[in-house]
Amino acid sequence: MLGLKKRRAKKLRWGVAGCGRFTETSFLPTISLLHRSVVNSVFSSDLARAKAVADKFAVRNSFSDYDEFLRSDIDAVYIGSANVNHYHQVLKAAAAGKHILCDKPVSITSAQAEEMVKVCRENNVQYAVNYVYRFHPLITKARELLASEFIGRLVSISLNFNIDIAPNTNFRFKKDESGGGALRDLGTHMIDLMRFFGGEISGISGIVDNIIYKAEVDDFAAAIVKFKSGGYGYFNVSFNSKKAFNRIEIIGHKGSIGIENLIGARLLPARMTILKEGEARKAFNKRGNKLLYLLRSVQKSFLKNEIPLVTGEDGWINMKLMEQLEKK
Repeated sequence: MLGLKKRRAKKLRWGVAGCGRFTETSFLPTISLLHRSVVNSVFSSDLARAKAVADKFAVRNSFSDYDEFLRSDIDAVYIGSANVNHYHQVLKAAAAGKHILCDKPVSITSAQAEEMVKVCRENNVQYAVNYVYRFHPLITKARELLASEFIGRLVSISLNFNIDIAPNTNFRFKKDESGGGALRDLGTHMIDLMRFFGGEISGISGIVDNIIYKAEVDDFAAAIVKFKSGGYGYFNVSFNSKKAFNRIEIIGHKGSIGIENLIGARLLPARMTILKEGEARKAFNKRGNKLLYLLRSVQKSFLKNEIPLVTGEDGWINMKLMEQLEKK
């Protein structure tokens, strides 16, 4: 009918705290693909850095004062700063009534992670964590196959995430800023995938060590986990491997699922291979922007004020498991 204006869908107004490499090369380019999200503000303790990133992505506000940043026209905050900053930035964002997407690991200690969950709940804000691997289509398909017992009862899951990062000035190599090395940075993803596939974990044991690089933080970690519902998992992560096969292997009583070119890979199409008793081998290739899938999901939960698919509780549980492994 004439005279009626088309109703515009509400947009989620984002603020971005932390202007590191991931923010610049992944988060901001990806969130620009969402029609119902807009980034209005950028924060960095270095104002020149905040302005440079804001200018690059046509963001109108830049801040070096976090409280001023939170008072700008934003509904939600992505926290992509150094690990040590997540705790106080989440607490302040929650108190300001902002929904939160926090990078992993969520904090330095599980006690901090527990308080972050509590404060977000008390302030009625949604709190999501940036565990992107859960959102790849082949990961969600593998979980569906497991849940339906397509390959029978779960026997074991094996995950590998090995890359090479020599010690440098990045916060990841400063224990007081990161909390740890390969385990905290990469292992947190593997523990989260273990729980996504196999359910809650009743026990974890293994090692955290330095094999190649002698730094403040570990360059290698490996663990065996026991699932409450049955079956076992194994993962290893490292900062010391220049060329590695990073694979997912899920073994069931009646078959197996393998996924390659997904962990630690961004440009290649991932490949899933399925072996099933009495059936021919099946293989599927799938490209998928994990971060884009996650951001679409988070956007929906924030706009509807619904609990996200990956929550602060997940970050807290994963932190407790990492601490248990570090004490072994």
